[in-house]
Amino acid sequence: MPTTNTSSPAAPLQGGMGAVPHARGTTFRVWAPAATAVALVGPFNQWNSATHPLTHETDGYWAADFADLGPGTEYKFRLITPTGELTKNDPYAREVTHSAGNSVVQDPHFDWEDDHFRMPAWNELVVYELHVGTFYAPDPSRPGTFYDAIGKLDYLRELGINAVEIMPATEFPGSLSWGYNPAHPFAIETDYGGATAFKEFIKQAHRRGMAVVLDVVYNHFGPGDLDLWQFDGWQQNDGGGIYFYNDWRAETPWGHNRPDYGREAVRRYIRDNALMWLEDYRLDGLRCDAIAHIRNVNGTTDPAHDLPDGWNLMKWINEEVREKMPWKIMIAEDLLGDEFITRAPEEGGQGFSSQWDARFVYPIRDALVTPADADRNMHAVAQAVAHAYNHDAFQRVVYTESHDEVANGKARVPEEIMPGAAASWFPKKRSTLGAALVLTVPGIPMIFQGQPMLADGSFSDDRPLNWDRASEHAGLVRLYHDLIRLRRNLDGHTRGLLGQHVEVHHINNDDKLLAFIRRDQGGPGDTTVVLCNFADRAHENYRLGLPRKGRWRVRFNSDWEGYDQEFGNFESVDCHAEEGIYDDQPFHGTFGLAPYSVLIISQEA
Repeated sequence: MPTTNTSSPAAPLQGGMGAVPHARGTTFRVWAPAATAVALVGPFNQWNSATHPLTHETDGYWAADFADLGPGTEYKFRLITPTGELTKNDPYAREVTHSAGNSVVQDPHFDWEDDHFRMPAWNELVVYELHVGTFYAPDPSRPGTFYDAIGKLDYLRELGINAVEIMPATEFPGSLSWGYNPAHPFAIETDYGGATAFKEFIKQAHRRGMAVVLDVVYNHFGPGDLDLWQFDGWQQNDGGGIYFYNDWRAETPWGHNRPDYGREAVRRYIRDNALMWLEDYRLDGLRCDAIAHIRNVNGTTDPAHDLPDGWNLMKWINEEVREKMPWKIMIAEDLLGDEFITRAPEEGGQGFSSQWDARFVYPIRDALVTPADADRNMHAVAQAVAHAYNHDAFQRVVYTESHDEVANGKARVPEEIMPGAAASWFPKKRSTLGAALVLTVPGIPMIFQGQPMLADGSFSDDRPLNWDRASEHAGLVRLYHDLIRLRRNLDGHTRGLLGQHVEVHHINNDDKLLAFIRRDQGGPGDTTVVLCNFADRAHENYRLGLPRKGRWRVRFNSDWEGYDQEFGNFESVDCHAEEGIYDDQPFHGTFGLAPYSVLIISQEA
């Protein structure tokens, strides 16, 4: 027998969109301006649209409160439109049974227990990017879940990671995906464990001192299982309807499905989504995917195809985050080298905290994978080391591997160096050279899942990490651990790696060596010198300019045999600086340096 409509004029309508449960029931609200009637349907009323009608409010919004429907209720909206009757999922659904299933009223309660996590300073962050479905998948019959991933958080903590970046985890069609095809932008992927699993993951990461950042996709929605498409029946030019542009501005590399950034309800939809993650899920930041395609139809700098409304939308979100939660980090993937992305809004910028830096990853990967030493360009490497946006070292995220760099026709750095033999000497030496650069140059360093254990091949959403490699390459995991410890200055000898200042003071393009100085305030325990050898040639006594007198200690030598039994353990000992100008520095010293190796040098505090 159908459930009786318990809505009444006295029922307490809650604010907010979608399903908003409260002590006396649930308020449902939806935006459907072309609809002439809207009702709530589901198993609770045998899909009978006569029992639970919504009332038109204003500007195309429909709402009602039902005391008989609480968390766990499955539902959809039945819309009567000029083009016919439609049954649609809730655009704001925070939970779905699956991507082509029903919306579910989510229970908003979660026991965060004693979660009083404090975001690390951005200059101390070391980010680990992971894909939930493949990071740790102990059951070969299904993708990994957030509950599974919790089992490896101690590994990340011991490695020294203090920020985890999650590839998109909102509901997508099927069980395998990178996540960049969001069907339900407010709901966590069911196969990953859903919202409760995600909140538990965040809580457990926070307990271990790790921030959690989520990758969000606002440059397009779908294309599959997309109930947003022609949501209330209205469309133009066979376009996507009220949530999308319906003209040339709809075109993206992923279909004709760009949201309409100029329509107020759509702008608020995206803004509400961003704030939900940061407030309700207690996330510590967002990484916004491909924002060049939010500010420009073609994702280029061609002003004829600019989308000012897209630019202003992201600026609005960044301003609101900065006002309400200034400690949370907003990271852009723009990859066009535009400093206005991370410039403050009051200075004409878009206001992102940091951005992935193409000016680092492309020249550095090129230097690492180029077969012939003679073809490596140390001047290009030097420019990559010293680059900054708006004179701020930490407005960029630096990496040699990300999900984009290890797939789509590309592979992991060791695999690119020697296809089919990634665990041999050359790939190990040159990939760890790249890792040392990532963790010593100015910027927020990021490593991709599996990188410390020398993951090979290319990333694929159906190929879980092989965790046996963590023990097989335990020495290389130790190398990353030691680098991260120095990067975070946990022993008090390398504070310069946390600082704003860098000076590339030594470039030897003939022998393919480069050195740079990192400083925070300067002085012993602060000023840190990094010496990199990009060639297959050892140097017993390589002379290098030093900024201060006294004893300089080798804190890290990537050729140590403890990192890998094939490494040469080439001797590189501490030295006392000699007076005399060299490399425009007032002192100099000599160090032993192995092929394709890095030294990190500093003085006692």
